Amino acid sequence: MPCIKRSAWFLAVLFILGAVSLYFSAFLVRAQEEIDQEKLDRGARLYQENCAVCHGPDGEGRVGATLARNWPSIRPDLTVQNTIENGIPGTAMPPWSQANGGPLSEDQIDDLVYFILSWQTGGAPAVEAGPSPTRRPTLEPIPEVSGDPNNGAVLYDANCVVCHGVNGEGRIGATLERNWPSIRPDLSVRNVIMNGVAGSPMPAWSQANGGPLTDQEIDDLTAFILTLEAANGAPQSGEQQTALPVQPGVSWAIWVGALILVILVGVLFSSRNR
Repeated sequence: MPCIKRSAWFLAVLFILGAVSLYFSAFLVRAQEEIDQEKLDRGARLYQENCAVCHGPDGEGRVGATLARNWPSIRPDLTVQNTIENGIPGTAMPPWSQANGGPLSEDQIDDLVYFILSWQTGGAPAVEAGPSPTRRPTLEPIPEVSGDPNNGAVLYDANCVVCHGVNGEGRIGATLERNWPSIRPDLSVRNVIMNGVAGSPMPAWSQANGGPLTDQEIDDLTAFILTLEAANGAPQSGEQQTALPVQPGVSWAIWVGALILVILVGVLFSSRNR
């Protein structure tokens, strides 16, 4: 009898385990069948346009964290969503939501989260490469600045546009289309690219600091960034702004007008006291 009871319990346990296995197998199959392909494709495109430059095209990490991994959270979707929306203060991860000054809507962030989490369930789909950047006009090298600005333009389009805008106008990163207040602006720009800015969304891009760019590429990128101020009509480093000419007689006219006004006030004051 004891043997029969043990056998019955054993069979019951096997039955329960089998039922549980079938349930979860059916659940996984149903989950795979219910993948929203359009949502996944939208998220993939958003990832390519905004995230791949820092996190790598396959989420493997570059100057940003590795995303192709499991997320240790009861609600990984909320974890990823919160990180995208609000960023991580004091790190190179800025906020991307429009509510926090970023470029992405709530729906776009939702699509992006959906795509990133797809790495947890067998890998994200391949994304077709986007259109190549428009070739920029040929640029003349800046005197006394190392690097080829034309090579730098290619590097800028591949690495910097996402944060700083197509023409350096700024996006979630600083505006680069401006004057650089420095005796050697090339050294200032080069230092920021190489080493980043601690406690800000600007990471270090040099290979010496764990980034992807060589010293020569950083020189080329620096040369291109310094052309952005010229493209906006700003003076190059070392150039002096020409003061607007003062029209002859303008200063004398101001003094004469002021003197007449004083005389009139004096006359009016004297007539009232009589």
